[in-house]
Amino acid sequence: MPRRVARVWSCILVAVDEIQRGRWMWSVLSTCEVPAGERFDWYSDIVSREVMPAALSSERPAEFQGEAAVLDLGDVRVSRFSLSPLQSRRTAAMIRRGDPEQYQLALLRKGATSLSQHRNECAIGPGDLMLWDTSRPSYNRMSATGGQVQATILLLPRDIVPLRTQRLDQVLARRIPGGEGLAAILSSFMTALEDHSAECGPQELRRLGSVAVDLATACLAQHIGTEDQLPAEVRTQALVQRIHAFIEHNLGDPELNPSAVAAHHHLSVRTLHQLFHDRGESVRARIRRRRLERCRSDLIDPGLRARQVSAIAARWGFSGPAVFSRSFREAYGISPTEFRALCVSDF
Repeated sequence: MPRRVARVWSCILVAVDEIQRGRWMWSVLSTCEVPAGERFDWYSDIVSREVMPAALSSERPAEFQGEAAVLDLGDVRVSRFSLSPLQSRRTAAMIRRGDPEQYQLALLRKGATSLSQHRNECAIGPGDLMLWDTSRPSYNRMSATGGQVQATILLLPRDIVPLRTQRLDQVLARRIPGGEGLAAILSSFMTALEDHSAECGPQELRRLGSVAVDLATACLAQHIGTEDQLPAEVRTQALVQRIHAFIEHNLGDPELNPSAVAAHHHLSVRTLHQLFHDRGESVRARIRRRRLERCRSDLIDPGLRARQVSAIAARWGFSGPAVFSRSFREAYGISPTEFRALCVSDF
């Protein structure tokens, strides 16, 4: 096989493998294969045996539907839930029977829920976050009028969160608005974990686990007023993630460059470059790589086959078709038009 063709197929196989790997990285449990009349009891048993002991109840158990999935990030795990409204009570006796000894930080994506724990109580809606401690009694109620509930949850071992228990008690069962400050960055990160894990290999997922801990810690510290007590590396990681999020949200802007990134974060360009020096990739290189990856994803997408290559390039911030074609060929050894043609013929 000619070297150029071999390289082309290598690029395509990598892209396909990234998609396929995401299908089995999540360990999924669903009521879909369970007879309707047994679904709620089956789900309750699974939660108590595989997650932690809890008493679940539902106003409409015969209509219950639920799915739960877990993704391993090394020391940290992320879970996602989609389920009919229910109530969950965890008592001191249940804690003695089994306790994962975790802080669980949830991002609600759909529906409504309330939580009571440690003399605190909150009600949250889509886009909000809330924290609870598996080692304390709690009561969680999902509103029956809010419809299906969807949430993404970080499962954080207590011993890796570098904040004092007494201070974290202040934020248990408290609404954390997910649209502002570090909470907004954390929410975007958690959403990306759920939506784009197919793009990550095992080593990348472990690195993302470390990022998850740092971002969650920084977010919680902001809400209990202890940001200045965080380790320097945690503050730096939080800043880097804010920069990454800014880049992701502005890839389509052709004016996005290191100067714009530095100005938005009130840094000098020199400080910005120093921040990224030990991360193996410059700011400019990251912008270019993420734009190319977004373009490659669009070129593979069957739903975008009618869109012109030049329009895809413009969508992700390339100044012109010639610049995009040259950059794509340098990265993948093939022109974007040829790459799309090969993907279409393969699928």
